[in-house]
Amino acid sequence: MSRRHYNLPPLTTLSAFEAAARHLSFKNAAEELSVTPGAVSHQIKALEGELDTTLFQRKHRGVTLTEDGTALHEALSSSFGRISKVLSSIRDRKSGGKVTVGSTTAVAALWLSPAVIRFWREMPDVNVDQLSQDRPFRDRPDVDFFIRYGRDSDPTLSHTPLYRDHLVPVASPEVAKRLTGASLQELAAERLIHLASEDRSWTTWPEWFQQLGHTGTLPIESRVNSYSVALQLARKGAGLALGWQRLIQPMLQSGKLVVISPHHLSAPNQFYLVGRPDGELTDSARALKDWIIQEVQDSSV
Repeated sequence: MSRRHYNLPPLTTLSAFEAAARHLSFKNAAEELSVTPGAVSHQIKALEGELDTTLFQRKHRGVTLTEDGTALHEALSSSFGRISKVLSSIRDRKSGGKVTVGSTTAVAALWLSPAVIRFWREMPDVNVDQLSQDRPFRDRPDVDFFIRYGRDSDPTLSHTPLYRDHLVPVASPEVAKRLTGASLQELAAERLIHLASEDRSWTTWPEWFQQLGHTGTLPIESRVNSYSVALQLARKGAGLALGWQRLIQPMLQSGKLVVISPHHLSAPNQFYLVGRPDGELTDSARALKDWIIQEVQDSSV
């Protein structure tokens, strides 16, 4: 008889290997598991010793999977996915149908929260938890899906396109009136509110000006790390914010912010719903996902 019923190595070694294989990084796996990179390396060496094979090729700038490592990762990824689905179903029944959706604070305030309220009116039995943060959603198993601008680097995540936005300069009504018809050079001379984000996928003021053909330098006089703050500063007349036209539509409709014509740029990336594949989502999570997609399709700028 085997010393273990399924003759499996310790699950801690399999968990460490799966995370390292998914990230192709011991460091990122360690951050996900809240341990040190040395601990991850130790677990993987123990697994390689038990299996008497090499699972990773160690290189100067990272690691790659060997043939055995690839086969094991595919098996673990599939198995862990099925386990996750069963666990989610159990939690869903116990929690009365809870769904967790993530977004940036601006997306939550301007679009997602009102959409969730409308969803609750139709499906009051589904509990929706919103997680808002202005940094990338990395390694959050508690999140069913999140709204992201641009594709995530994790190839195991499902990506459902939502829409492509347009980037326009916005300001308070008084400032916008003064700058109507202004050239790019004139706009560049104004106080621009720059967004400093950990997520490098967001288009910046320098990129916007460059794409429209402006080659001059841009002074950085005001920098914030929250898009909501940037919009509030612009609303108060403190400068120009780079507006995501569809996202900030409620503020444009209310007249709190005004688009400065005529310069606009189609966003380089789309907004996506990113998260678990549909087959791993609970019925409640799929219902909210379908609702969000339908909301986008039914709305227009």
